[in-house]
Amino acid sequence: MPPFNSGPRVFLETCRACRSSTIRSGYRLQRRQISGQGYIRRKTQPPTLFAYFLGVGGLVAATHFYYDSPFIKSAFAESPPAPVDVKIEKSKRKKGLSKEENRESISSQHLQVKRSWENPGVYAWGSNSGRVVAPDSDEQTIRTPRRIPFFDGQLLRDIKLDRNFGAAITENGDLLQWGIGFSTDVRQPTATLKGKNLKSLTISRDRVLALGSDGTVYSIPASKEDQEKGKKVSESSWIPFLSNNSTISYRRLQPKDLGWNERVKSIASGAEHLLILTSAGRLFTAASSSEEFPARGQMGIPGLIWTTRPAGPYDQPHEVSTLRGFEITAIAAGDYHSLALDKEGRVFAFGDNSSGQLGFDPTSESTYVDAPSLIPIQQLYASTGLAPTVKQIFAGGNNSFFTIDAATIARPGSDVKPALLGRITSDTWSSGQGILGTLGNARWTHVQGTPTKLKTLSGLFEYDETKNIVVPIRLKSLSVGSTHAAAIMDNVTHVQAGASKGTDSENDTNWGADVVWWGGNEYFQLGNGRRNNLSVPGYIAPLDDGAEGTGGKAMGSEVTGKKGKRKEEHRFQITPRHGVNVGGRKVVFEQRVECGRMVSCVYSGV
Repeated sequence: MPPFNSGPRVFLETCRACRSSTIRSGYRLQRRQISGQGYIRRKTQPPTLFAYFLGVGGLVAATHFYYDSPFIKSAFAESPPAPVDVKIEKSKRKKGLSKEENRESISSQHLQVKRSWENPGVYAWGSNSGRVVAPDSDEQTIRTPRRIPFFDGQLLRDIKLDRNFGAAITENGDLLQWGIGFSTDVRQPTATLKGKNLKSLTISRDRVLALGSDGTVYSIPASKEDQEKGKKVSESSWIPFLSNNSTISYRRLQPKDLGWNERVKSIASGAEHLLILTSAGRLFTAASSSEEFPARGQMGIPGLIWTTRPAGPYDQPHEVSTLRGFEITAIAAGDYHSLALDKEGRVFAFGDNSSGQLGFDPTSESTYVDAPSLIPIQQLYASTGLAPTVKQIFAGGNNSFFTIDAATIARPGSDVKPALLGRITSDTWSSGQGILGTLGNARWTHVQGTPTKLKTLSGLFEYDETKNIVVPIRLKSLSVGSTHAAAIMDNVTHVQAGASKGTDSENDTNWGADVVWWGGNEYFQLGNGRRNNLSVPGYIAPLDDGAEGTGGKAMGSEVTGKKGKRKEEHRFQITPRHGVNVGGRKVVFEQRVECGRMVSCVYSGV
């Protein structure tokens, strides 16, 4: 339990006593769905959201009612009310334990953080038909998170998984590939494209698209056979006037007419198309698959199909001229649709809209839109007194997600208190296909055009003890697979336990960020050990079973106390970015989440 640095003792202990309450406004209605079994009181949990305010507010409100209620005064006028009995919670430190051992014994989160630092690597689960999540195993599904031994002790720049092939970028920028889609004979991840200083990657149906630190975009076949038989690229040598051919076949995708010092800064791929965003805010699109040319409008170029493509390579980048003049800051791609966010918080969508994934209802005339269309986000907050601004966009499969900061504003005739003006509420919205629960809105919907709010991930707040203010809890990131998704919350974290005199208390523990999962679960890709789909976000058990002694049981273990056995739950939390000694060197890294096609993983990323 993290320390309290200010406030009277009674206030602090009252706050501690109230932590057994369900305090997240969004979680209140979904408390059973979130964990699968409901919340159970845990004194080792870090403080979350309005725990302090609910505890103190409840105590003050109860006291105020008791003293000031006319009914109470008339009924008990003869004798004064009895004082509130506040019990002080004592330290539960076990005798003979060091400070660090005590922290580990009282907090599962502290132990998770510590082990993520000591044992970096990759955990994966879900469909293993392509030997991606468990390369050494012939099991068809992996039900709960399992380490991939090859990556033990390794830090990665990026990783993307499909059910048939996987790709990752090592700490030094080389590309690794594995899975049956890569080779039926090679079991372990194998280095393919080397020496390019790659920084990020994305995957299509049959290719790996990687971005170099210098802005070069590489398109590499997912198949080892295609890499060996395909045309090799001429590469320059460190020796002047000397060149040689590359060891594998790959293609460079270079947008034309880039400005001075303009370069590619991010890429995102669907099943057949690639989005390319430059540092100047310009958007380009290109074909990203060798099997099919994009034909559902996802390129954002009206009328562009295979038969109308211009002369030149089939995968040459095309500028989305409709968005010229809008400074695009973020991009996201589903299987057959695209999203673009500009600096003013406006979202443009184009491509397949058969499930409403573009953020508006599909029409009977056409199931796709081949030109960027503005999503009417303002309509979601009509007559609410809130001014919305989209902050993040995410996409995958047939779904789109948006995070919105909604600021309280004064309206004519409203009686909003001055102190509330400008107050930010962070909300998460989704659109698209929801029959498997991927919308995360507690419903099972075939087509969802108008964005629907994820109530469990919206309107959340917490008290920041460092800043002494109440702050909204936003999403740090959201990864969308073909039918499921995972969100990392940007809640207050603490990783400085024992690092200074102020944090050297035996009860000062580390804790990370909450992460939740929802959607399709046919291949156990949600990682909870069950096969039922989830339409609301839910927790999973800690990655390292040994950290909790669960023996593989998701979310629970029997704990024996004075009153007999009780069920105590533990949830997985993501370790935030922090400098740690790994192999005798100081490295800054964090845990990250990736959802792919029927698979999921958590990895240690730099």
